[in-house]
Amino acid sequence: MIVIIGSVNMDLVLRVPRMPLPGETLAGEKFMTIPGGKGANQAVACARLSAPGTPVAMVACVGGDAFGRQMRASIVAGGIDDSYIDSIDGEATGIASIMVDRQGQNSIVLAAGANARLDIEHIERARAVIESASIVLLQLEVPIPTVLHAIDLAHALGKTVVLNPAPAQALPPALLQKIDYLILNEIEAAMLAERESDDIPMLADRLHALGARNVVVTLGEKGVYGSFAVAGKRHQDARPVKAVDTTAAGDTFIGGFIAALAQGRGEFEAVAYGQAAAALSVTRAGAQTSIPSRDEVIL
Repeated sequence: MIVIIGSVNMDLVLRVPRMPLPGETLAGEKFMTIPGGKGANQAVACARLSAPGTPVAMVACVGGDAFGRQMRASIVAGGIDDSYIDSIDGEATGIASIMVDRQGQNSIVLAAGANARLDIEHIERARAVIESASIVLLQLEVPIPTVLHAIDLAHALGKTVVLNPAPAQALPPALLQKIDYLILNEIEAAMLAERESDDIPMLADRLHALGARNVVVTLGEKGVYGSFAVAGKRHQDARPVKAVDTTAAGDTFIGGFIAALAQGRGEFEAVAYGQAAAALSVTRAGAQTSIPSRDEVIL
C-alpha cells in the first residue's frame, strides 16, 4: 500500500497571455476549477500509474463546503481510499490560485484552508493505515509539526519514507536522516543544502551529508539528477515535448517514481517512468486532469 499524507486544494486556474506586472490589470483568456493540491495530485498520480491491485490511501482534511465534496468525489473516483480524509465543518477547502501563460509556465498562490487543520491527532487516528503501508509520501502544504510527527511514526514503523519538501522551507537537520527518498527541485535543494549554487551534484552530496539516503532533483526541461546509495549517480535528460501547462508535472513525476518503486523496479528505471509520465502531463492543461494513466506511459 502507498499512503499519501498531505494537502487537498481546488485549483482556480486562469489562462493569461503573460504574467501581469505589479499593479497591472490584465485580461485573462480562460478560467477553470480543477482538482489539485500537492498531496491529492501525488495520490492520484500514484493510483493512476501503479500496477493494478496496488492500494493507495490518503490522509488529509477538506472543508465542509462544495469544493470539499467535489475534491473527495474526485479522489474516490481515482481509486483512492478516502477513509482518513476528514471533512471540517465551518472550514473552507484549500485553494490554489494559478495563472498559466502561453508558454505553459505558472504562478501559484495558496490559501491553506482545511489543510491547516491536519494535525497530529489525525495522524494518530490514521496509524492503522500507515502501519499497512509499504511507502509513505509527504509534502509541506500541511502543518510542519504534523509532517514531522508522521515522518517519525513512519520511520519508526520501518516504512519507506518519501518527502517532497515543497513549498521550500527550512527543516530540522535531523529530519533528513529519517527520509529514504528526498525528491525536490533545484530551488528546494539549494535551500535545504544551505548553499547558493546551481551545482546539482554538489547539492545532492551536501544533502547526503546531512542525512538523506537517496536524493532525486527534478530540473524541469533539463531532466532529473538521481543520487542513490546503491544505484549510484546519474543525470537523465527530459523527453522533448511542447509544454502547454507545467502544473502538477513534478507531482506526476513523483507519483510515477513511487509507483515504479512499489512494483520493485530499479531506481533509475523508476526515474525514467516518472519522467515519461511527467512529459505527458505537461502537454495537457490542469493538475489532476493532466496526469496520465499507466497504460498511456511508454518507456
